[in-house]
Amino acid sequence: MCGITAYLGSNKAAQVLLAGLARLEYRGYDSAGVAIVHQGQMQLKKKVGKVKELTAVAKDIQGDVGVGHTRWATHGEPTEKNAHPHVPKDVSFALAHNGIIENFVPLRESLKRKGHEFYSDTDTEVLVKLIDDVMKGASLSLEEATRQALSQVVGAYGIAICSKENPDLLVAARMGSPLILGIGEGEWFVASDASAFLEHTRQVVHLNDGEMVVINRKTGYQVSTIQGAALQPEIMALEGTLEQIEKGGFPHFMLKEIMEQPVALQNCMRGRVRMSGSAPPSPSQAAQDAAAAPPSLSSAHIKLGGIESDMLDAKGGASQVSGLERLQTARRIIICACGTSWHAALVGEYIIEHLCKIPVEVEYASEFRYRSVVLRPEEDVVMVISQSGETADTLAALRHAKAAGCHVFGVCNTVGSTIARETDTGIYLHAGPEIGVASTKAFTAQVMVLAMLALRISQGRTIDDDTYTALVTELNGLPAKIQTILEKNEAKLIEIGKVYRYAHHCLFLGRGYNYPVALEGALKMKEISYIHAEGYPAAEMKHGPIALIDNLMPVVFIAMQDSIYEKVKSNIMEVRARKGCVIAITDEGNAELDETCEYVIQIPKVAECLSPILTVVPLQLLSYHIAVMRGCDVDMPRNLAKSVTTE
Repeated sequence: MCGITAYLGSNKAAQVLLAGLARLEYRGYDSAGVAIVHQGQMQLKKKVGKVKELTAVAKDIQGDVGVGHTRWATHGEPTEKNAHPHVPKDVSFALAHNGIIENFVPLRESLKRKGHEFYSDTDTEVLVKLIDDVMKGASLSLEEATRQALSQVVGAYGIAICSKENPDLLVAARMGSPLILGIGEGEWFVASDASAFLEHTRQVVHLNDGEMVVINRKTGYQVSTIQGAALQPEIMALEGTLEQIEKGGFPHFMLKEIMEQPVALQNCMRGRVRMSGSAPPSPSQAAQDAAAAPPSLSSAHIKLGGIESDMLDAKGGASQVSGLERLQTARRIIICACGTSWHAALVGEYIIEHLCKIPVEVEYASEFRYRSVVLRPEEDVVMVISQSGETADTLAALRHAKAAGCHVFGVCNTVGSTIARETDTGIYLHAGPEIGVASTKAFTAQVMVLAMLALRISQGRTIDDDTYTALVTELNGLPAKIQTILEKNEAKLIEIGKVYRYAHHCLFLGRGYNYPVALEGALKMKEISYIHAEGYPAAEMKHGPIALIDNLMPVVFIAMQDSIYEKVKSNIMEVRARKGCVIAITDEGNAELDETCEYVIQIPKVAECLSPILTVVPLQLLSYHIAVMRGCDVDMPRNLAKSVTTE
């Protein structure tokens, strides 16, 4: 949600900033702009639309210091006047801002009374004029004026500022919106996401809330609190490669990430799931060996190193228990998440309650702190799930739980993210960067992590050894089974897409473990194809949605041959009786649905509690191909942002 880039060095700033903005496009935006200082002049270019349109008018700008921004509209329509960066009347500096200034109305009125005029509808311009007012009124430097102005601001921000008066200076600050400092050889970068400068440096400092960095061409960088207390932050080395954040020959990031899932899940299990003392085989090798004898069950083992070592408790003192023991002794687990991560959390609820016999509640993170949730710190563990590790609502839930004294466990994909730093213990997905706005491999990796966690908690406690080893063996084989789904079903899913691409509405129905998958399938369809889609527990169809069914309504059923298969078959017959069009996802070898359904997608058999990791894959591909056929922008769907960093 919005993206900031800033650069100070010896290279051409326009080239660095525009390339960085292009890498941040996945975050979602509707306009873009850059401000670059050269020979005492502030050169400002803004465009509504894509970064490529900005590049056409800004690529030749000279200068080696500047800031760039992609804007996702909050205050004011997507227009050039509302696009960032924003400047004061004398254009002495330029500021790019992510977040929301909640008290911008009284600040704006106060500044108007002092004679300031406003050209945009944004809250960001209010911050610009406030800094300008403080700087001129108190004769302060840009750095000090920024500190003073931010002390008057209520809300969330990540800001980057360049100065016409001092082309050797960059100022950046964070409160609630992610910012990362990149450190090169005689050059520095600031960005919302390290992908913006990954090709230039891997040395980074993650700014925390309430921190500011001042970069000087001659003296380097200094990180401090916004109040001015000097800090000595840790410099971290980025993981990943440039190739991971490129399409690699695929037409879209989303398709690439769907196809990457076998490898992503293998990486998620690497070093954690052991069979016969070795790491999981590659998905292709495992698929080739599928007919071979299964590995010895007695050797199956899960080890989650990050939570099995000593930890600090929620109050910051040394604890005598590990994160794993804290989970095992919890009386209740509360999982907070948003969007796709919330659907993964629902699957986790089913798995943990079934295997671990621990009560689980799943909360929308956006609602968690705004109602009177009864938290018992000695008994409850709060878990937060976020692909980016920067989701604003999930961060707020995390902080609310910590303030109440609860142990907070994190599941996220991005190493060094705010959630990773602020939780007490947690697990990384290791799924690799996810660029497409519609999440795919992060969902399957999240469910994989929750399944591994449930198995580790329950081992030797609530399930017997035979059940444990059988499920670990099944888990180990999932990458190969996803590979099989991708290879055998894509052509048929394209055929289905051609038939239903003009549909106006769609239902996704599942029961048990696959009810959350129905929700996720519906979310994917509406996110990228703009077809109105709803997910329901299949039995709930009779309580309202069945009124919508006619011969133009495609209904997708997840009908695995599990403990409630017979019930789902009955629900299918209810749809067929009303001339609904049925697409079914079921097990290999199940021919029972062939005569009652228009289309049947068969996928490998799997243990019931692990089935969501497989059943979601055809739904991802179906949504993708329908969106492409409808001419939709699959990687950057309208109005959406990859990382939602405002509440």
